[in-house]
Amino acid sequence: MTIGLSSQPRVPLGDWPTPLYEAKRLSEQLGTRLWFKRDDLTGLGAGGNKARKLEFHLGKAFEAKATHLVTTGAAQSNHAHLTALAAKRYGLQAHLVLIGAGICPVRAATCCWMTCCKPI
Repeated sequence: MTIGLSSQPRVPLGDWPTPLYEAKRLSEQLGTRLWFKRDDLTGLGAGGNKARKLEFHLGKAFEAKATHLVTTGAAQSNHAHLTALAAKRYGLQAHLVLIGAGICPVRAATCCWMTCCKPI
């Protein structure tokens, strides 16, 4: 049995579709046309495939009437970063279980997202 994505609950997080850019000089060097999909331009933090995946996780969370999101990862985790931003955007509490949080150097981006979530 196959379940299509269109039947799954989904919450919009990104600006889709993201653009394609041709790498003209590299294409010339390689002798073939080469294009890059710019998923870093989704509009949610660093974007990428993690924002796409989170749209479905949030859809399930809203379907279950959740008020909190919990995720785990390394202290510098892009997934944790985007989860915190998505939770903030939709008024949910984000709880991040971060491995190595005590030894991770604080970066500017980390300061921004750490204020909108509560590590547990």
